[in-house]
Amino acid sequence: MSRRAVFLDRDGTINREVLFLGDAALVVLEKAAPGGLRLLQGAGFDLIVVSNQSGVARGFFDEDAVRRVNATLSGMLRAEGVELSRFYFCPHHAEGAVPKYAIGCDCRKPAPGLLLSAARDADIDLKGSYCVGDSARDVEAGRAAGTRTVLVLTGFGAASLAEVESRSLADYVAEDLAAAARWIIKDCSGSGGDIVDS
Repeated sequence: MSRRAVFLDRDGTINREVLFLGDAALVVLEKAAPGGLRLLQGAGFDLIVVSNQSGVARGFFDEDAVRRVNATLSGMLRAEGVELSRFYFCPHHAEGAVPKYAIGCDCRKPAPGLLLSAARDADIDLKGSYCVGDSARDVEAGRAAGTRTVLVLTGFGAASLAEVESRSLADYVAEDLAAAARWIIKDCSGSGGDIVDS
């Protein structure tokens, strides 16, 4: 039987936004993230992180630095009772400075490649799953993959709201990850929710 997942952007959604985060010492959790993730975990969702990391293509840091940040984030959340299932990231950017990564690809959000790969690897039911992020490209990737979508207003979310609303990309807009989790749990039980949770 296929599993359900919540696909989560990393920077600005789970941890505080740091532009081109390549230093694990700079990882700080968003205040509402642990509680929200515990709710989703308790509801039986796999928690899968899907993030663009174009700092690799730009030459700011390497893939190992991304993995160190991910490991630090995972450890911080484990201490809060949360187990992240998997991490997927895109190191590419078409205008990158590192030739190996300076390519067009199907994994850089808003393309759905990261979500599709995760769904294949973990037997995820995309139609029963959700994608949460703080930018238009995050929710657009979820929409393209066939999930329900939530924009959080942390990170770049507030700045992305007008575009997301004008393009009808999000099924829901939430103040933070805890509010997103509450709506997801209501939505998957069929009770729905308001357009914005504050």
